[in-house]
Amino acid sequence: MVSAHAADGTGTLISVLVIEDDAPTRWRIVDALSRGGEFDVAEAATVAEARQRLGAGDPDVLLTDLQLPDGNGMELIRDIRQRNQTTEIMVISILGDEQSVISAILLGANGYLLKDAFPADIADTVRDLMRGHSPISASIARFIVRRTQGKPGQARPSDLNTAKLTPREIDILWGIAKGFSYADIADHLGISRQTVPGYIKTIYRKLEVNTRGEAVFEALQQGLIRF
Repeated sequence: MVSAHAADGTGTLISVLVIEDDAPTRWRIVDALSRGGEFDVAEAATVAEARQRLGAGDPDVLLTDLQLPDGNGMELIRDIRQRNQTTEIMVISILGDEQSVISAILLGANGYLLKDAFPADIADTVRDLMRGHSPISASIARFIVRRTQGKPGQARPSDLNTAKLTPREIDILWGIAKGFSYADIADHLGISRQTVPGYIKTIYRKLEVNTRGEAVFEALQQGLIRF
């Protein structure tokens, strides 16, 4: 794939890779982007197909689903961000849970749209992305605001004297933030897979959270991990 940058009157096309396993949804996105003549659109239905496309070069814009037949779109977001910071990445998914949203954003996604709140004009949304905006579905934006502000009158964990995490616990928390499974974390750190849940429970207690997404969010807010 030949990378091109934003159309600015020079006739240069914006290269876009659409990764979506649902054919009707993928066709709708590709068709909408192909109409105006300003986008060079490629498509893939699996992680393997996407990697093959990316082998020719990173696009200006990556639009990816998360749940794919042979893996997770998070893998592609992580891989691209490790190579460059210039590709604009937007998730288009049915997944709107805390862990999915926070993990995708922390890994490098610039926008996050839910499929049930799909924009009327995806081309305009991609243009906004290229202009430096971060298109986010309204429900996700509200969730991020709530998590940032906390509940009125309630102290946030970052304001409390939470016990300091050990280096091992921070390593495990990093693995959680990257979206790795417990087995992946154990294999990477060279520890028993049976011990990981115990570490996770301790991390949750120290950060005073109940989910993976909350743990990653609080760790980022407290500066325990950085991307």
